[in-house]
Amino acid sequence: MTDLVLPAELLPADGRFGCGPSKVRPEALARLAEVGDQLLGTSHRQPRVKDQVRRLQEGLGSLFGLPEGYEILLSVGGATAFWEAAAFGLVEQRARHYVFGEFSGKFAKVTTAAPWLQDPDVIEAAFGAVPVASPADGCDVQAFTHNETSTGVLQQPRRTDDALVVVDATSGAGGLPVDLAQTDVYYFSLQKGFASEGGLVVAIVSPAAVERIVRIAESDRYVPTFLDLATALDNSRKHQTYNTPSVSTVFLAAEQVDWMNETFGGLDGVVAEQRKKADAVYGWAQARDWATPFVQDPDARSLVVATIDLDDAVSADQVNAVLRANGILDTDAYRKLGRNQLRVGMFPAVDLADVQAYTACVDRVVEELTSP
Repeated sequence: MTDLVLPAELLPADGRFGCGPSKVRPEALARLAEVGDQLLGTSHRQPRVKDQVRRLQEGLGSLFGLPEGYEILLSVGGATAFWEAAAFGLVEQRARHYVFGEFSGKFAKVTTAAPWLQDPDVIEAAFGAVPVASPADGCDVQAFTHNETSTGVLQQPRRTDDALVVVDATSGAGGLPVDLAQTDVYYFSLQKGFASEGGLVVAIVSPAAVERIVRIAESDRYVPTFLDLATALDNSRKHQTYNTPSVSTVFLAAEQVDWMNETFGGLDGVVAEQRKKADAVYGWAQARDWATPFVQDPDARSLVVATIDLDDAVSADQVNAVLRANGILDTDAYRKLGRNQLRVGMFPAVDLADVQAYTACVDRVVEELTSP
């Protein structure tokens, strides 16, 4: 069936619906091409590049409306490296983890493996469900995942005790509502909601988190320099990173953040647009007898990653093969989840009209696959 040609008028204008890396806006790429010879291949400690770091920090501050005293920290390595950095520089003795998918479980594995920490307190929920937050006696970090990328489940972080609230927002930041005052460390990579490349992590840190970072750095705990959050914080205050960053990543993210602020007027406007896209996908699935949202609780359904189960009579692999042959990319289920499922990235750079076109294309493919 991969030779099925979908009508041109049915296709989305842009066929990128991946959950990471996600669509990068062509306008941002064109802008990078215009200025790249003045930025790429130059020192990241000189004003020209530091101005782009400052631009990204200030744009994120405007987008999120930072509470008083919160700062924006940048470091190379992405969110995966940040789990290691957090084990060294944020968790003092023990962490509580809420695990409900592949990625929320990975941070728990890091703190389990760290010999200087006590074994974590792990609260698990079935994949597709969201665990309930509660006080965690003896834990000095509560680790949330704002958006479980593997399952399309949204978890809203909130304080339940005096522990630092540390939130992996890698695929949720910029597209989901958040009350930063309920968090102490809200960290994310830039290759999803911020339509850039990988390799850089941003963390929005509270005064309490800064105090913890500094206190641990001044203790006798060994912390590798690459993972030292105190070093990252010091460099971020100078609008730079300790190690050489990908300048194109910084620039593309800054372009995206500026576009989000200018187009939607801040996070509330972005979230309103995300709800339209989510309603389009979930409503479409509920109206089909061969599709259903994987996440049963409507309040836990992500606004940036939609997971849709298909009836056994409709092969998601076949549907995705036809879509890919027609330039509609990366809507396969998360590989370890092992479900007959579509997973649709609908991050802020993805247009509502393209999301609607995507569902129309799936309808046409399923019609062809199931016709006698």
